[in-house]
Amino acid sequence: MHLGFVVYGPLDDRSGGYRYDLELVRRFREAGDEVTVVSLPERAYWARLGDNATALRRLRKLDVDVLLQDELCHPSLAAANAGLDDDTPLVSVVHHLNSRENFHPWRRRLRQLVEARYLDSVDAFVFNSETTRESVADLTTTEPSVVAYPAGDRFSEFGAPVTPEAIGERATDGPLQVVTVGNLEPRKNVDGLLRGLSRVRWEWELTVVGAAVDARYERRLRTLVSDLGIEDYVTFTGRLPDADLAATLRESHVFALPSHYEGFGIAALEAMGFGLPAIVSTAGGGSELVTHREDGYLVDPTDPSEITDAIAPLCRDSERLVAHSLAARQRYLDHVTWDETAATVREFVRAVAEGTATGSMGATDATATNSTTRSVK
Repeated sequence: MHLGFVVYGPLDDRSGGYRYDLELVRRFREAGDEVTVVSLPERAYWARLGDNATALRRLRKLDVDVLLQDELCHPSLAAANAGLDDDTPLVSVVHHLNSRENFHPWRRRLRQLVEARYLDSVDAFVFNSETTRESVADLTTTEPSVVAYPAGDRFSEFGAPVTPEAIGERATDGPLQVVTVGNLEPRKNVDGLLRGLSRVRWEWELTVVGAAVDARYERRLRTLVSDLGIEDYVTFTGRLPDADLAATLRESHVFALPSHYEGFGIAALEAMGFGLPAIVSTAGGGSELVTHREDGYLVDPTDPSEITDAIAPLCRDSERLVAHSLAARQRYLDHVTWDETAATVREFVRAVAEGTATGSMGATDATATNSTTRSVK
């Protein structure tokens, strides 16, 4: 197949949806497909609306069997898609809906109108979770579609999964090492995490890994750290290379990212490979990854006290920490790999190209034929 893939900016190894897109493109190419990546300019949301004419001119020049589009690009494609050749199927890869984020109601409504127009303009969908599919179903029909969960095995060359013995040894090292990974932007709710941690009476340290994509929010976080009097316990590292991030995860005890909304949570799954219980939000697809009080905790992102209640017992009870850590490791082992995810998406995209894709394939259906449980000991 010859595929097109539309993204904002360079298709690199950033976290989240970019990681998902990159892993798909890599494996499509390894399978013998030709993939042409179309990079649209990364700008402020409303400025992106002005890029539809330019996007249309660029996309009209493509001669591809299927055109995949990261749904993040919807402001630049909502009008452009209507002008494309009807013979080329459009497949939207949806990580989460922008209009589900924590905006003022009138802003959310305007974004929802733009997003709904875009969603109506495509022919098929790839969803990263059942939760994401359900959110899109509120705006448009979701058939044909497939749910293909993200994977977390990109750190296998850096020691994931860790051994049960390493988990046991690490649990006795104090203070409790908490790590959060993600771009520094309001949706990630690092401020809520800081407030929750500040109420924990036992010893802890937090490492914040992520690029400051919102400079104003980063300044707010640093001011909050000072106001809460926890400067000695919080470290901002910025974005880290994979080897350094893997080392940080290996030395940590708990992963926490109580986002205001997260379609699934690749970073949490990657952390589970290092035996880190994941504290994630009830808003979004976290419940499809984390089993509450087993391999992590589901918390209300608007209530910092729930973060406090999740962290505090792990500070004082190493046996509980080990039990959750081992369960997190097993959750990682039971999950699909990137090879399996890409194979599921590729099979679906081929069916779209051939005009045989119908219905909505669920995550269980999508992985049943090619998923295997890894038995790493």
